[in-house]
Amino acid sequence: MIDIIALRRELHQYPELGFTEFRTATKVVQMLTTLGYRVTYGKDAIDDMSRRGLPKPEVLEDAYQRAIREGADPAIVEHMRGGYTAVVAELDGMREGPTTAFRFDMDALPIRESVLDKHMPQVGQFRSTHEGIMHACAHDGHTSIGLALAERLSDRQFAGKVRLLFQPAEEGVRGAYAMVEKGMLEQVDRLFCMHLGTDVPSGHVKGASAGFLATTKLEAHFTGVSSHAGASPEEGRNALLGAATAMLNIHALPRFSTADTRINVGILEGGTGANIIAENARMVIETRSTNEETNLELERRVRQILEHSAAMHELSVMIEIVGGAIPIRCDMELAELAVKEAEGISGIRHAEAISDGAALGSEDASYMIKRVQEQGGLATYMIVGSDLPAPHHHPEFDIDEAVLVPAVEWLERLARNFNDEEYVG
Repeated sequence: MIDIIALRRELHQYPELGFTEFRTATKVVQMLTTLGYRVTYGKDAIDDMSRRGLPKPEVLEDAYQRAIREGADPAIVEHMRGGYTAVVAELDGMREGPTTAFRFDMDALPIRESVLDKHMPQVGQFRSTHEGIMHACAHDGHTSIGLALAERLSDRQFAGKVRLLFQPAEEGVRGAYAMVEKGMLEQVDRLFCMHLGTDVPSGHVKGASAGFLATTKLEAHFTGVSSHAGASPEEGRNALLGAATAMLNIHALPRFSTADTRINVGILEGGTGANIIAENARMVIETRSTNEETNLELERRVRQILEHSAAMHELSVMIEIVGGAIPIRCDMELAELAVKEAEGISGIRHAEAISDGAALGSEDASYMIKRVQEQGGLATYMIVGSDLPAPHHHPEFDIDEAVLVPAVEWLERLARNFNDEEYVG
């Protein structure tokens, strides 16, 4: 039987960034195969050309080699080489019924984990072994819940099919879209997504969440001409100056009356020396809105600013989408079912159908949810509360491990809950 706390702590020790989850995904494949699931992974589980914000080849290769050194099965991980780290598993139940899917994200964040004595992973000696990378958003807990759920359902005492989606690169909202494009959400009747924490206390669960924002992550590369900044500045074309012009104008974009909006230039870098006109500059921008159409309009205006700023300084600019998400609309039928199934579970004291609607950032599970709903299925995004010593994406982030087992039981009940009279196959 899986020791879910030990599993979570092991995953916490070996965090991996988006599309480099080689060790994690290999372990997932091994455990699911042993449990009797049909397992799809590598290029069969994710669309190559739809992956967003893929790390550089040398970064992918370094992470791949590290995973092998840390015990990843070479025969399995070879199929993931190059950043194909999605895993999908399916199991047939004992009788006809719907296809019920659960999504679990696996990736970590580029944050140096705390070494303070009050930080439990430090005290318990399961702090990250990958310096500068840590599980600061509970994805280690999510993956552990998914594997423990898989073990419980391996008895096949349910109707229909269960499909488990282990997603890479949620951070930066990059991985889900490519799994949708590969067809991993086809013929799903019910989809349950979940997250630990998010300012909900331990013992509380939410059957649905509101407040997720549409977002587009853009990376712009400006190219100019280098020259001597003192001897011949007029011969140069300053890429960094063009990027700075764009940054100021992007942050000057007006608010919208149609929806709440956010905008940010998170990275601006370029140049090689004080006496050299910068030939190259790189900028990373995000737009967000409560409305998908408003976010698309924001994106259009940002692109226009980037292109016009480049033209103003006689530069070229290349713009790439490196991440994205859309708002989430949960089906209240599933949310209410989730509340019902939470009753009587030890460790869950309070369940309600929907969160208060406060902005929770963005989630690329939104693409999975939309695809299921487009096919006539139902989907929801649930919250399992956890007391947190520090906010998400913080060096001292950690979860209350006591919520893991109740979370597994909650999902197990949802997988097994099915009324034949309600299903039309």
